[in-house]
Amino acid sequence: DDPVLGDKNAKVTLIDFSDYECPFCKRHFEQTLPELIKKYINTGKVKMVYRDLPLPCHDPMATTEAIAANCARDQGGDASYYKFHDEIFKRTTSNGTGLDKEKLYAIASDLGLNADAFKSCLDSEKYKEEVQKDLADATKAGANGTPTFFIGKSTSKGEISATRLVGAQPIAQFEAIIDKELQ
Repeated sequence: DDPVLGDKNAKVTLIDFSDYECPFCKRHFEQTLPELIKKYINTGKVKMVYRDLPLPCHDPMATTEAIAANCARDQGGDASYYKFHDEIFKRTTSNGTGLDKEKLYAIASDLGLNADAFKSCLDSEKYKEEVQKDLADATKAGANGTPTFFIGKSTSKGEISATRLVGAQPIAQFEAIIDKELQ
């Protein structure tokens, strides 16, 4: 039930447990994710699944931003989710001081979302339970810092047996795991 970037039937799945206010997650977004998209996601080899892991030190903004991204998805599916995701990382100053609700409403407007529907969704915290579910899944999987990635072969049941990679690692770290999984 989480947003997917890339071919849903890709051979390898990369799960990204992340926090929109985490400066290391922002660094991953700026430095490594563009290479992953170019080399693996856009070529259909890897699908990325974004999961929310808002850290208490970055709240309430991290949770609010996670809810906002899900509200964007509510209107336009995974494509809208990832456009909103990208704008949060481009605009946030990180460390829990990033984007207040007014700035999130502005992103929605800039992306052409229905402003009233977005505002209603965000203000009602419609996806707070979904964010909390991701947080619980992260804890169960052993992801207690951000970003934490799990990379492995996809199965028809939507499960993966994965390698864990923690932190804003360089592309070479991802390549070593992904290339092995693609063999």
